[in-house]
Amino acid sequence: MPVTILVGVQWGDEGKGKIIDVLTKDAEMVVRFQGGNNAGHTVEIGDEKYVLHLIPSGILRGADCVIGNGLVVDPIALMEEMKDIETRKADVSVIQLSTKAHLIMPYHKLMDALKENRRSEGKKIGTTKRGIGPAYSDKAARSGIRALELLDMKAFEALFREQAEIYNQIFKNADFELMDIDAEWAKLEVAAKYLNPFVKDTVLTVNKAVKKGKNILFEGAQGGLLDIDHGTYPFVTSSNTTSGGACAGAGLSPRHVDSVYGVMKAYTTRVGEGPFPTELANEAGERLRQAGHEFGATTGRPRRCGWFDAVSSRYSCLINGVDNLAITKLDVLDDQPELKICVAYEIDGVRTEDMPCDSKALVKLTPIYETMPGWECDSTSARHFNDLPENAQKYLKRIAELVDANIGIISVGPKREQTFNV
Repeated sequence: MPVTILVGVQWGDEGKGKIIDVLTKDAEMVVRFQGGNNAGHTVEIGDEKYVLHLIPSGILRGADCVIGNGLVVDPIALMEEMKDIETRKADVSVIQLSTKAHLIMPYHKLMDALKENRRSEGKKIGTTKRGIGPAYSDKAARSGIRALELLDMKAFEALFREQAEIYNQIFKNADFELMDIDAEWAKLEVAAKYLNPFVKDTVLTVNKAVKKGKNILFEGAQGGLLDIDHGTYPFVTSSNTTSGGACAGAGLSPRHVDSVYGVMKAYTTRVGEGPFPTELANEAGERLRQAGHEFGATTGRPRRCGWFDAVSSRYSCLINGVDNLAITKLDVLDDQPELKICVAYEIDGVRTEDMPCDSKALVKLTPIYETMPGWECDSTSARHFNDLPENAQKYLKRIAELVDANIGIISVGPKREQTFNV
C-alpha cells in the first residue's frame, strides 16, 4: 500500500471481494467510492460465505469502513445489511456513511422499473431495477437527497414527501403504479434513525487517514467496461467505475494514490445486456458457467461466459492505470483441453487491436483468436506461482503480456488460502 485502488477490469463480477479480502489483511481503512447495492462482493472464510453490497469488504478484517460520497445508498438496504452482518459477529461501529452520498428513494426504484419495462428488446440495459440510475440522475439534476439530511428528520421527511409527490404525478401520467407515500416514509424513518449515528464527513476522515500514513484500500464495484464514460455505452452502469472515480468518489487528491490493482477473470463474463465480443452462447459457454458458478451475487442472474478478451482488458488496464493484475478463477479452466484468447477484432474486414468506442461496432465484429494448450489437471492446491501447471503459467504470462500489466495476485478457488501473491 499505503494508498491502493482496486478496480474490476472487465464487465464486473471479476471476484473483487476475495481480492479485497486478501489485501485488507494489511489495510487500516477500506473505502467504497461509487455504485450502490447493484453490486455484490462475495467472500468465503472457512465455511462462512458473505455477500456484501454496500459495506466495504474490510468489515471482515475489522478495518475502518467508509461508504464514500460517490455512492448512491438505499437506506433500508444498508440498514438490513448492517444488521445482518452484525448478527454474524462483525463490528459495524467501524462504518461511516458520507454526508454527501446521495440516497436511493422508493420512487427511484419504481422509475428504474418503468424505464426498463418501456425499452424495446435489444435496447434494454439490463438494470437491476434497484434505483441506481434514477438516483444518479437526480444527483446530476440537483434534486437528489443526500445522507446529511438523515441528521434532521423533519427536513428529511419534508424533502422525501415533496419529491415523492412529484414522482407520483409522473407515474400517474404514465399509467404506472403509484407509491404509498405514508407507508414508504414509515419504513424510511426506521432506517434513517438507525443510520443517523454513522453519517460523517468522510472526506475529512479519509484525508486525515492519508495524512497519518495509514494503509488505505479504495474498493471499486462493477468493472471498467461498465464505466459511464469509458464503458460500452449505453450498456453501462451510472457511475465512474475506473480508478479515477476513486478520487472524486471519496474526495481524495490523485497525488496520494500509490498503486492500482486490476481484477480480472482468467476468462470473460458479462451479466445483463450489451455487446460481448467473445461470448460463447453454446455448450462451451454453459460449461464455463457451471464450472465457475457464474450467477450474480446480487440478482442471481446467470452470467454470459466467453473466452478471455485481451483487447477490451488491455483498454481497461490502460484507462485504469493498472500496475498489478489480480487474476481470478484460473481453476475454472482446469478441464479445458485448449484455450482461446481474443488478441484482435476484425471490423468490416479490417483488423484492429484497439477497443472501438461505438458499441454497435462491438456487436458486428469478429474476434480473432490465439489458441493455447490447456493443462487438464487440478490447480486448486497451488499456493505459489511455481506450483501451477506449466501450461497454466504460460497462459497467465501471455494474458498479462497482452494487457500490458504485471501479475500480482492469483486465485485458484473461493477460499482465502486459495488466493496468493506472485
